[in-house]
Amino acid sequence: MASEVAEHKYQLNVKMTCGGCSGAVTRVLTKAQQEGSVSSFDVDLGTQLVNVTGPIAEAALVEKIQKTGKEIISVTSLDGSVAEVAAA
Repeated sequence: MASEVAEHKYQLNVKMTCGGCSGAVTRVLTKAQQEGSVSSFDVDLGTQLVNVTGPIAEAALVEKIQKTGKEIISVTSLDGSVAEVAAA
C-alpha cells in the first residue's frame, strides 16, 4: 500500500496594504510551489486572505510568510482549527 502525502488547506489573514505586500507573499509561495511543498495558492489583496493547498506543515507555511515581514493575523486550517499568530 503506497503512502500518500496529505494535502492540507489553510487560509491565512495576512496584513497586506499594497501590491508590493501581496507580491512578496506571492513570491515566497511561488518558490514553495516550485519546491513541491505547495500545490496551489491564491493571494487576495482586497480581502487580505491567502489560501494555500499542499503538503506543507502549518508551522513551515507560517515561517515562510513571516520571512516576508508581513504580519499574519490568523491561520485557519480548513480541516478545522483556528490559530492566532503572536506578533513577532
